[in-house]
This record gives sequence, structure tokens and C-alpha cells, in this order.
Amino acid sequence: MASLMRGLRASLTIHIAVAIAIGGVLQVSPARSQAAMEAPRRVLLFHSFGQNFSPWNAIAAGFRHALIKQSPYRIEFHDASLAMGRFQPPEDQRPFVDYLRALFAGRDLDLVVAMGAPAARFFLLDTRSELFPAIPLLIAGASEGALRDSPSGINDTIVGADFDQALPLDAILQVLPDTATIAVVHGSSRVEKFWVQNYRAAVQRLTGRVTFEWLNALTLEDLLERVARLPPHSAIYFTTFHVDEDGVPQDSDRVFDQLHKIAKAPIFSFNDTMFGHGIVGGPMLSAQELANRTAAVAVRLLNGETAGSIKTPAVGLSSPIYDWGELQRWGISESNLPPGSTVEFRQPSAWERFRREILAMTAALALLTILLVWSLDEHRRRGIAEAESRKRANELARINRFATAGELTASIAHEIRQPLAAIAAFGSAGLNWIKGDKPNLNEARMAMEKVVEESHRAGDFIKSVRAMFSNEEEVQTQIDLNELVEHVLGIMAGSIKLSGVALDLKLSKSAPLVIMGNPTQLQQVILNLVVNAMEAMRGSASGIGLLRIETEVRSPVAAIIRVSDSGPTVDRKVADNMFEPFFTTKPGGMGMGLSICRTIVEAHRGSLTATPSKPHGMEFLIALPLHLGASRIESGTPRRRSTVPRSAATQSHLSSVAHQIHDRT
Repeated sequence: MASLMRGLRASLTIHIAVAIAIGGVLQVSPARSQAAMEAPRRVLLFHSFGQNFSPWNAIAAGFRHALIKQSPYRIEFHDASLAMGRFQPPEDQRPFVDYLRALFAGRDLDLVVAMGAPAARFFLLDTRSELFPAIPLLIAGASEGALRDSPSGINDTIVGADFDQALPLDAILQVLPDTATIAVVHGSSRVEKFWVQNYRAAVQRLTGRVTFEWLNALTLEDLLERVARLPPHSAIYFTTFHVDEDGVPQDSDRVFDQLHKIAKAPIFSFNDTMFGHGIVGGPMLSAQELANRTAAVAVRLLNGETAGSIKTPAVGLSSPIYDWGELQRWGISESNLPPGSTVEFRQPSAWERFRREILAMTAALALLTILLVWSLDEHRRRGIAEAESRKRANELARINRFATAGELTASIAHEIRQPLAAIAAFGSAGLNWIKGDKPNLNEARMAMEKVVEESHRAGDFIKSVRAMFSNEEEVQTQIDLNELVEHVLGIMAGSIKLSGVALDLKLSKSAPLVIMGNPTQLQQVILNLVVNAMEAMRGSASGIGLLRIETEVRSPVAAIIRVSDSGPTVDRKVADNMFEPFFTTKPGGMGMGLSICRTIVEAHRGSLTATPSKPHGMEFLIALPLHLGASRIESGTPRRRSTVPRSAATQSHLSSVAHQIHDRT
């Protein structure tokens, strides 16, 4: 039994140990898998000329960015430069190989990317068997022609760049058909000399159309001098310039900038990294497209695909693109551009830049124009309406004057009857003096003089009445308000005397009351107010009617005529409506008299108001602006002034009527 128990315990112990071991394996495997996924992929960028040489610096930068974006792994980049792509390589490259082997001895590389043909040839021809032989080699940007004598293996693949070198030159001749010379700029490195030979062979078919000037075996100074002396109708085709004839390394971008400053001919290139920096344009080799394709192949290699199984089409020239500013600089018409061309950096026209602003301004101007036309038409129609209104107002005022004249028939007849009676009397007396046995010619002459005087008196009165009720134009002249009031009262003297109304006349003598206006219209206003006052006092229960008329200077710029009566008073509401058209409190009245009066006064830039008096009576106040410089009238300064007709009879009646108030008090 004891031995059986020992056997069971041993068996249980073994099973527990196995379970723990299996669990540990299950736990470690995912950890190791995750660690493997998190481990960075090491990529060596092997440069032909150096890290900062155009266009390879742009291609390398684009490759880094695209690979990081596309790869599921973290990428650890390393860089090494052959540099011997710029120089004649030494026969023994062992020291450089040893240097690279030592440099990456502690790093397990996952991919080597050879940037350009010199770097690719370094691996394929010389060191592939001993330098990173098991690591996939990805060749970027080399043409198949440049690697024709370089053996490639199952662990190598290429994303090449290849195009017909004559195509950009064909485009130059199409854009500038009068071109006589094309200067081709190349450096003097091994690879650049190789490309010069390729270009010479490619342009053989163009030699009959244009002369080629090959600017490759030159120092930088000689190159600049030759470019500056190019003949008219020339064009410059710039490729690369990494090394000059003296073996001095050059920066292609800096060389191009110097050429651009002195060139008297447009510069073209296939290198799109120079586009926007001074070249006119043409069919372009896209550095970014090459970088993107290379990164896509690199991701496949990092994922474990065999390099030899990946075949990628070479990157060729894109559709032509041109710089709008350079086209304008060299006077190149866009109609000469090849079909499918794109023009970049076009400066937008004023319409394109400020379209919304221009549309808004146009709409605003259109609206303002419409408003202006509408305003002018409205002003025209208003002017016509105002003229028509004035015409109708004048007609209405004339009708009102005729109506007033009818009411003054008795007064007018009285004024005419007096001089006629005097004429008859003096005429009879004169005849009697002549009929006697002894004619008294002296008395007869004096009688005839009285007849003439009275006839003039009647004529003056008729003339004044006719002037007051005439249909004259709106003539503005200087008017003395005192004379204006006296003239109206002279016409009204008979009516005032017959009505038994007492007149209290107070004319201001402290300063001249001279205004600018129409005498006839203002006489009508005063006449209407006097007639209304007399009618209001007819049969008044307050006793003898009192008509008070005053003139005064209210301020340095305003004159006042006050007409008040002792007739019945009215409510304030009635007084406020008195000047409304067709408002009347008289049986059979038209209700237009006071409305016409206010219109006339306001046309003279004045005001007419009515105020009820307590316990009885009404007061009408006319305020008119004084004429500037009126004070000079008194000083004898000659000035045109209205002549208000005044006869001797008028003056005598004024005097008698004015003193009636004193006889009755």
C-alpha cells in the first residue's frame, strides 16, 4: 500500500509539472510574438552621392515618410554614403567594405536601399557576396541601362526610373518653336558622363532642327560664362551638376540658382524638385512618385516576400507641367504648350481673387444706381407735383381773393363813391363860376383842380384794389410790413367804418420791418384775417367790437404781425383744426381761407398760429423772417423795394379809422 501511495504521489507530481510547463509555454509564446512585432525594422539607405544632393535628398525624404506611413512595423533608419559616385573609385575598395561591415556589425539589418545607380553598382558588381549578402537589396531610381552589366540575384529588386531623354527636348521646341540653340548642362561625375552619352545618342534625330551646345566638361566658372554668352533664341536644359571638370563637388541646387540669375534664356529640366524654383517646366520625373513606389516595395520585402519575385514598372515622365510665372517672364504663350499640359502657380486675376467683393460692389452700385434713378425721378415728379400744387394753390388763393372782394363790395363802393361825389360837386361849382355875367376864372380853375385831384384819388384806389386782386406771378421783392398793413386797412377802411368796429393800430417804429416776399399774397393773408375778425365780431354780445393790429420785431431775425379781435372765443381743439382744409365754423363757408393763409405764410418761411383768448376773442400771429441788411433802408442806401399803392384818400381813411378807438373810449 505504501509503495502504491508513493507511486500515485510521483505520478501526480509529474502531471503538475507538465501542466506548469505547458502553461509557461503558452504564456511565453504570445509575449515573444508581441516582442517580435514591436522590434524595429532596420533599413539602411545607401546614398550614391551623399545625403544632401538633389534630387536624391528629396527622394530619400519622401521614401522615409511613405515607409513610416505604410509599414506596420517601427522603422529604424540608417544612412551611409558611397561618395565615390562623385569621384573615380579606388581599385581597392576593401577598406570601405570593412568600414561598413564594422559599422553595422552589431545591428541586424532587414533591408538595404541603394539610392541611385552608383550605389547599386557598388553592391551588384563588387561587394554583394561579402557585404550583407542575405539581406534584401532594393535599388531605387536607377535605370536599367545604367545596370545592364550588373548581375542581379534572387535577393535583389529594382524600382527604376527610365524615359526617353529626347522627350523633354521635343517639348522645348514645341513651346519655343523659334529656338535655334539648346544648351544641355551636365556635371562631370562618372554617372553624369554616362548620361551625357545617352543624351547625345537620344537627340540625334533633332540635330537637323536645332543646334546642341553641350555644357558638361566645364568648371563652374566656365559654365556660368558660357551660359551668359548664349546667343538669342536659346534655351537651357538643366539635368544635374554634382561635380565640375576640376573634380570639385557642387550642389546642383546652388549651381542652378547661379545660372538662373545670369541666364538670358529660359531654363527647362526633367527634375520636378526644381519646379517652382525657376525652371519653365516640361515633362517631369516625379521624385515623390518614385519614393512612394519604392516604399511600397520595401513594405513587401519587410513582410517577407522574396526580392527577386517582385517586378515593378519603371517610373517615367509625367504629363507636362509649367510655371505660370516663368511663362510670363519669357513671353511664352499657353497656346504653344503640349496637349494635356498643366499650368501651376497661376496668379489669380482680380476677378478670381475678389469675385465676391466685386459682385457685392456691383450689386451695391446697381442698387445705388436704381435708388439714384428712383430719387431723381421722385424729385422730378415731386417738382412737377409741387409746381402743380402751387398753381392750384395760387388759383385757389385768387378765387379766395375774388370771394373776399365780393364781401368788400360795400367798402369798395364807398371808397369810389366819395371821390365821384366830390368830382360832381366841384365840377358843378366850376360850371357855375363860368356861367355868371362875370366869370370867376380863378374859382373855376380851383374847382377844376379839385376835380383832377379827386379823379386821381379814385384812380389810385381802383389801381390798388386791382393790384391786390390781380393774378400776378410769384415775384419776390422787399416789403415793408407796416406799409403792407396800412395798404390793406386802406382798402378795408370803408367796411371797418360801416361795421362799427373800433380799430387799434400799433405799428412798430423802432426798427424797419422789411421782409422778402410776394406783396399780393401777404396782403391777402392780412385781408382774410381782418375780414374773419370783423365777421366774428358781428352781433357780438361783448359790446363794441375791437380789432387790434400790431407789428413788432420779436428778435433780430423775425418780425411779427398780430391780429386779434373781441369776438367769441373757441375751444383749443377747434383752434388746432382751423387751418385744416375745408374746416369751417361759418354757415356756408368753404373752409379754405385760413388753410390758404397758412400755406402762403409757410411758403415765405414763416408761421401762422391761432390762440383763443379768454374770456372772448381770438389772436392770430404771423411770424416772418426779416430780410438781412434791411436796416440800411433807413440810412438811404438805394434798394429795390415794393411799392404799395397809397392814395390820399387811403391815408385819410386810415387816420380817421385809427382814431375811432379814442373817440369811443
